[in-house]
Amino acid sequence: MDGVTLRRDGHVAEIVLDRPEALNALSTAMARRLAAVCAEVAADPAVRAVVLAAAGEKAFCVGADLKERNAMTDDEILAQRPVFRAAFGGVLGLPQPVIAAVHGYALGGGCEFALSADLIVADETAAFGLPEVSVGLVPGGGGTQLALRRLGPGKAADLVFTGRRLAVDEALDHGLADRKVPAGTARDEALAIAATIAQNSPTAVRAAKRAMRLGAGVALDAALDLEENAWRTVAFSPDRREGIAAFNEKRKPVWPG
Repeated sequence: MDGVTLRRDGHVAEIVLDRPEALNALSTAMARRLAAVCAEVAADPAVRAVVLAAAGEKAFCVGADLKERNAMTDDEILAQRPVFRAAFGGVLGLPQPVIAAVHGYALGGGCEFALSADLIVADETAAFGLPEVSVGLVPGGGGTQLALRRLGPGKAADLVFTGRRLAVDEALDHGLADRKVPAGTARDEALAIAATIAQNSPTAVRAAKRAMRLGAGVALDAALDLEENAWRTVAFSPDRREGIAAFNEKRKPVWPG
């Protein structure tokens, strides 16, 4: 399916970068497929959490397919640009919480896919990097801005300007990974987190994600107004009524969503 596989288990969707023979390098066809899959998942009210994982043992994703790009004209590269932006924007724009399960190389666009997630689970083999400047490019999948927001200006500059790789322990120290797990277990851990999230009110979780995303980098007063809007979105919702009723009746809630 053009290098992307979609799986569902209950209220959890798993989007798998599935081109292991090319270390999950992002081709034009794969980018189109990823954008379409993200649009499908985003529009599905039954999906409450998303895991972004990758096939193969060596890499999460090594970024753009430079073999494909080497054969492209400047006009073709320019035409590819909105296709790539739609793929990265599709992951970043998912309204459900997204957990990236990273193993092996997460370089260039692979690192940007991880940065687009809300949580990053990395196993002991993970290596992150934004090496675009080493091949005459600038990170173009959100890397400069997402790294700035997640890592802060100094650490983001270190990552982008040097193009160096960060092993998992340094990635944790930088804030580029949130949980470290044994080799081969990142996907399992990410799915477990997603399952936990999926037990909560989907209305509340989506509203909380929206408030956090929109509030990043905004002055505190404006950010608190965003939180107020999120609170009002759920305070009078069926989910709030069900959640409080279930608590008082000592049962698991059945979320209207």
